[in-house]
Amino acid sequence: MSMEISNEITSQVMDLKTSKSGVTRKEEIKTGFNNVDNYSKYLQEKYDYMNAGTMSMKGIPTTVNVSSAFLKKCMDNPEKAAWLEENVAAIPKCNEVALSRCLGTLTNISYKIDANGNMSMAISGTNDPDGKIARENAKRKVEEKKAAEEKAAKRREKEKEEHERIEKQRAKRSGKEDKADEFKISIIGTNVRSMTTQLTEKLSSGDLNGVIGIDIKA
Repeated sequence: MSMEISNEITSQVMDLKTSKSGVTRKEEIKTGFNNVDNYSKYLQEKYDYMNAGTMSMKGIPTTVNVSSAFLKKCMDNPEKAAWLEENVAAIPKCNEVALSRCLGTLTNISYKIDANGNMSMAISGTNDPDGKIARENAKRKVEEKKAAEEKAAKRREKEKEEHERIEKQRAKRSGKEDKADEFKISIIGTNVRSMTTQLTEKLSSGDLNGVIGIDIKA
């Protein structure tokens, strides 16, 4: 699409340049300006879209940039100046051609003339004039985002459950570790000293785990 439109625009420019009347007449082209600023102002009075940022031209956002270095070359060169004005003057017609040939929607056209007088053009647009594809893409993106959020929420919930499970296990183990084994020793005898000696021997042995009730007779 872009190549076809570009070729058509090039053809239109050539037709304008070779026509009897031409885009401009030699007597309308002024040269001999003392500085680039004055020359640029002169051109912008004739072509307000030149070096003016993005403007709507035939309903298409359009930028036309001409290098100040090339303007300097044109100031004292009638031939270059004529070429410049012919091409800049043809741009609105070129946009009209692009608009009529495009099967989609043009979103931007830019024209650029560099320091050596080389002219380039870039066209961007969409083959979705009624916005159907854009709406479907937007809907798809919303659905993908929702699915991703739901997946992330499930992952966070699973991580939370796993964390709680680990914490419960840790708390359970900690409870077991903190709880000391209980024991009870009972001694029956008739001599308190003998009973105490036997008790201290048992306590000092350290073998008390799980011991419940030991009867020691005198």
